[in-house]
Amino acid sequence: MMNLRSWFALSLLTTTLIASVAAGDKAEPRTYANKLTPLKDPPPLLADHPEFVEPVRELRRYEAPVLVNEPDADLSVRAWRFSYNARGIVEMPNRLQAKATAVIMVHPWGIDDGQGWNTPEPAGVCDFCTPDKNHLAARHTHEVINPFLKAARPKVPLVMYSLPGGEDAIRKKLYRSLRAKPSDSDRQQGAKELTAKLKSFEYKGQPLVESISLSAENPVKDYFRQFPGLDASAKYNNEGFWQQPIPVTKDVDVDPNDVVIYDSEGYEPLRKFLKANGIRHVLLTGYATDMCFCKTTAGYENLSKDFNVFLVGDASLATFPANNTPRFATNAHLSFASLNQLVTQISWVKFDK
Repeated sequence: MMNLRSWFALSLLTTTLIASVAAGDKAEPRTYANKLTPLKDPPPLLADHPEFVEPVRELRRYEAPVLVNEPDADLSVRAWRFSYNARGIVEMPNRLQAKATAVIMVHPWGIDDGQGWNTPEPAGVCDFCTPDKNHLAARHTHEVINPFLKAARPKVPLVMYSLPGGEDAIRKKLYRSLRAKPSDSDRQQGAKELTAKLKSFEYKGQPLVESISLSAENPVKDYFRQFPGLDASAKYNNEGFWQQPIPVTKDVDVDPNDVVIYDSEGYEPLRKFLKANGIRHVLLTGYATDMCFCKTTAGYENLSKDFNVFLVGDASLATFPANNTPRFATNAHLSFASLNQLVTQISWVKFDK
């Protein structure tokens, strides 16, 4: 019995594809010639930032014809996916209209970055779950994602960020949302209120448990129940920590026209907003590849139902427990996602001059 994941991977290779919408009008369906040409000695994929993402290597790589091919295209996005049925990676060019493309960054949390929202001590957890790991992710944001956003911003109509929670009174003054855009004075006031709010919280929780009660029959179960690998509750983070107004990380140069998406509002308002702004394509960046990047409001599991989504693989990091680097975890989760999604990389996203 073929499961849904296998069916999707096979159908992407073999079924008739619908041509992209051009200039707001639906074009006629076209038949996609699924011709796979073997590539000889291609270089590894996602090899531009090996400190953060382990390059992808496969025994077989194929070139396929152009998939998305819009009239008056001015944005080239080469992408790849993996197919077990094809026995390898399939790469294809794509030609998009930049005016129909949004760049979205999932969960750029401003934690441990000097804005005031800090990982609670001595045992609290947030984002990548330790201050050291958060600092590494912040450096990735600063060195890899922010330059990509800055290069794309003049070319595309929307640069967006998703954050947890809803639009509270402070962030409403700080960031443009799906409904409104604050004035310069609103932003200045919001920044003051954010600093005061975040710095007024006590970032201190309980210390690690010192004694654990173990039964004779099941001590392992008892051990992990009382001392789990991840406890982000008020016990270690202090009551109210998750109700703070989480800001966009300062490692992103947020433009006043950039838009913030709030997870609690759900996917439908985001879908309507993107459609109303003529968006057909999404370049998806952000964190964490194994969780928020796929499953939250602006994650690819939602967006790929309605838009042509390209995961910008080197502009994402997976969580990396028990490791000092996210390289291998990010490689693994992007590789798994490539069964159902198209993956690209920053150097493959090229705007026409």
